[in-house]
Amino acid sequence: MKQDTQEMIASMTLEEKASLCSGLDLFHLKGIDRLGIPSISLSDGPHGLRIETSDQNNPGFDKCIHTTSFPTASATASSWDRNLMFEVGRALGAECLHEEVAIILGPGVNIKRSPRCGRNFEYISEDPYLTGELASSLIEGVQTMGVGTSLKHFAANNQEYRRMTIDSIVDERTLREIYLTGFELAVKKAHPWTVMCSYNQVNGTFASEHEHLLTRILRDEWGFNGPVISDWGACDDRVAGLKAGLDLEMPSSAGVNDFKIVKAVREGTLDEAVLDRTLGRLLEIIKTAAENRQPDYTYNVTSHHVIARQAAAESIVMLKNEDGILPLKMGDNIAVIGAFAVHPRYRGGGSSQVNPCRLEKAYCELIKYTSNIAFSKGYDQKTDVPDEALIRDACAAAMCADVTVVFAGLPESYESEGLDREHLRLPESHNMLISRVAEVNPNTIVVLSNGAPVEMPWIDEVKAVLEGYLGGQAGGGAAADVLFGMVNPSGKLAETFALNMEDYPSARYFPGGPKTVEYREGIYVGYRYFDTAKKAVLFPFGYGLSYTTFAYSDLTIDNRRIRDDQEVKVSITIKNTGTEAGAEVVQLYVKDVESTIFRPEKELKGFDKVFLQPGEENQVEFTLDKRSFAYYNVNIADWHVESGAFEILIGSSSVDIRARDKVWVETTKPDAPVPDLRQTAPIYYNLPAGDMVIDEQSLKALYGKELPQNRRLPGEAYTINSTLGDIKDNFFGKLFYNVIQGNSHKTILENEEGEPQKILTASMIDDLPLRSLPMFSNRFITEGTVDGLLLMMNKRPLTGLIRLSAALLKIG
Repeated sequence: MKQDTQEMIASMTLEEKASLCSGLDLFHLKGIDRLGIPSISLSDGPHGLRIETSDQNNPGFDKCIHTTSFPTASATASSWDRNLMFEVGRALGAECLHEEVAIILGPGVNIKRSPRCGRNFEYISEDPYLTGELASSLIEGVQTMGVGTSLKHFAANNQEYRRMTIDSIVDERTLREIYLTGFELAVKKAHPWTVMCSYNQVNGTFASEHEHLLTRILRDEWGFNGPVISDWGACDDRVAGLKAGLDLEMPSSAGVNDFKIVKAVREGTLDEAVLDRTLGRLLEIIKTAAENRQPDYTYNVTSHHVIARQAAAESIVMLKNEDGILPLKMGDNIAVIGAFAVHPRYRGGGSSQVNPCRLEKAYCELIKYTSNIAFSKGYDQKTDVPDEALIRDACAAAMCADVTVVFAGLPESYESEGLDREHLRLPESHNMLISRVAEVNPNTIVVLSNGAPVEMPWIDEVKAVLEGYLGGQAGGGAAADVLFGMVNPSGKLAETFALNMEDYPSARYFPGGPKTVEYREGIYVGYRYFDTAKKAVLFPFGYGLSYTTFAYSDLTIDNRRIRDDQEVKVSITIKNTGTEAGAEVVQLYVKDVESTIFRPEKELKGFDKVFLQPGEENQVEFTLDKRSFAYYNVNIADWHVESGAFEILIGSSSVDIRARDKVWVETTKPDAPVPDLRQTAPIYYNLPAGDMVIDEQSLKALYGKELPQNRRLPGEAYTINSTLGDIKDNFFGKLFYNVIQGNSHKTILENEEGEPQKILTASMIDDLPLRSLPMFSNRFITEGTVDGLLLMMNKRPLTGLIRLSAALLKIG
């Protein structure tokens, strides 16, 4: 691509311009041979490349080339290690170069509003600052290799239920402080090549055509200058999306939406300058990708496996270690129990379903440390029902052992892209096994494999718990390393583990539906709620144990009185007071001592991971700026600091504060009106320790306008955004639904065991909007078919039948 971008655009026909605004197929952009514009490739894979080996229009999540399966984001986030994230990013970038992938789709930075979101394994944290910082490091690592990233899913995509149509109702302050900050930090700090918009609506407008998000915030405020691409099938109105700032539709629409763009320009409803602007952004990325290609690039598969094992080990969180039962001793007689020890759950479902280069099994890795070991299956992975014979066999093995290690967690069917969790329980077969084994052997250790928090009814019955999350292809070896003390655990939870599902502030309002989901808890997400409400949890945000101990001392603040346009430097000394080398994650929180506006008890504003030898000490430094003290003031549409005292809290978790001091911050906007909802929404100022119940009037006051309708009204017309589940109550819709359901085995993928995921299939079918049927049916169902069906369902059966027949004849 030697030609100047603007000259190239000027030499294109209108049809050529429109053609570049959509994909060639599932994972390639179009090129134009006569102008020397190449087609570049994209790939799933925030945790490893997922590249199809089969026809890309007939994908299979397990029909992929072998690549390194790194730990999922829920795991690596627990490392709290920017350097580790950078190295994982570099490795991902290297594999992209080898496979000639120009842009990798990730990282995912959506906030963990609820632990029930089925895709939480792919997201980083409940905290936007931690999310933005770690995402930035991963992006920088990838892009230093000359490969692009696609920051996703922008924005307020915090559930899988009806994700293609649901309307996220979230007030502007909450949107800014919680759900956009991670994106903002990553955009400003790491400059991702692209940003991917989400499927859902945000306050009544689809993200794919949301000018407030895509242009005014992302581009005008944050300075993003790359292309915005759609999530796969997220386009609602392609022309409206183009005007709003959506540059690239993925995947291909088989020319349908390209034609709409051409038609809009010719009819004068779309300024061709808007199209040219989009092409400028797209061509710059294509040009950069083409220049960075290294067709002969290779990487060392073994070294990437080593990185994956290191990442998994650093991400393991030791939740309990009663009586110092861990690390295990070489002479211990050990019983390893649980099918996960030999058939690990190591990856997420959907776009995270990476086909690994190799796969370590915990039992096989433990044998390398000791031969004094036995194995018992404990449960059947294909059913939740406890198997008494397997449990008895496991108990017999446990009775003969000094120590028992149970590998348990969530099967893949419990959490996946496209499906939210119904509860936080482990399978009953896992829970019963743990309790029964602990009865016969009190020295029981549990190693968990799961993508998100789980309830632990047996927590008081076992001696130790390791949270391994989904550790990737080397997760088994990493678990063995930590169990035997070859690696000192240093992971910290990037999300709160509540006592039960009902304790989460979003519990009553998740996942919402059928039309809207209301973010009634506002800014009180995760520890911001639990710490403010003084509500007991199972394990707090930032928590994690080590085989050594650390002391905090000498907290220093360089200036105790500043303006909000000045920075303040904070330092503290950390010393390893134990006998083992280890790493501590030092966490800095800021508390507004007295505020007019409601604010959380504390907010994370700094962290650092420091490795220390026994007896070694080091000074950790932080720099705080205006955003460290500010909240988003909707009255002035800007970040605002109220003059007053702020407490600096430094500790080992959000509740384990080891040192504190104060700084006085003077506002530069003393006349800014502060929103006051004490009379209209008092609950936000005085959170209950019991159930978080937010009445409609309080939400309305917070939202600032009328709340939209959340149900389908009698006689309401069906539209292209009606889901297959919505149309089942219509005679013609039911017939159509049954046809789709009957042929679902052709379009819905099977899991790795080869058995249909019946629950996931039903959920995906029910949530699929009619507008997406052409894409997901590989154009077998056309727009004409959908138009005819809509006419028939909307009481125009004869006209609809004619339209439907014409569409079918055209296919034939």
